[in-house]
Amino acid sequence: MKTTTISSLNAMKAAAEKFAVITAYDYTFSRLIETAAIEVTLVGDSLGNVIQGRDSTIPVTVDEMAYHTAAVKRGNSRTLLVTDMPFMSYATESQAMDNAAILMQAGAQMVKLEGGEWLAESVYMLSERGIPVCGHVGLTPQSVHKLGGYKVQGKEEEAAAQMIAEAKILEEAGADLMVVECVPSSLGRELSQALTIPVIGIGAGPDTDAQVLVLHDMLGISQRLPRFSRNFLETSSSIQDAITAYGNAVRDGSFPATEHCFK
Repeated sequence: MKTTTISSLNAMKAAAEKFAVITAYDYTFSRLIETAAIEVTLVGDSLGNVIQGRDSTIPVTVDEMAYHTAAVKRGNSRTLLVTDMPFMSYATESQAMDNAAILMQAGAQMVKLEGGEWLAESVYMLSERGIPVCGHVGLTPQSVHKLGGYKVQGKEEEAAAQMIAEAKILEEAGADLMVVECVPSSLGRELSQALTIPVIGIGAGPDTDAQVLVLHDMLGISQRLPRFSRNFLETSSSIQDAITAYGNAVRDGSFPATEHCFK
């Protein structure tokens, strides 16, 4: 497997080649992900749920994200390593700069921020100073209390148009990747067509440039399997084979299937 870079992901989008993203939180799974030739590893603040047993991502701290990033980095040198910036770690531009620096020094190659147009100045500032940024629109788990729960976003025409407009603003500000979560499949397709940067979907239909899943969901060991996920271990002989099967299914377009999507 060649080392994944922002340039190689842009080339894959231009060639209409899909790529796979998966979360990791430790050294051991990070090694398995590299062996499976997954293109992007995300150290997600979902560790609050799947590692710490919390009911949301909100309690996760910058120090915890840095700790897990360093562990994942030790196991993997070829995938692009993206780390979530946790709740309230980028509420201001100065916070965003200071905390992004901590995560980059821990081993991240890109940081991910949840939100829309209000993040544009921070994205521009980080990008200008050499810190790659992944945006995240749609369902943003750090805002779950404001959103009133884990609900599909962008179902109304006006809300969909606003999401596309705000994603474009983040791209113009310097975002290199964009995650879109829990939106109708048609909106996932429109976002991918509207942006020149790669769009990574989770519960966003089959037409995004890439897919991301939480590792524990993909292995079927979470407390509850989300509708947009699939248990790849169920039809594999080992964890290694399951991760490989996930990557292959993303690239050949067989995942996500209709039952994993929202209308």
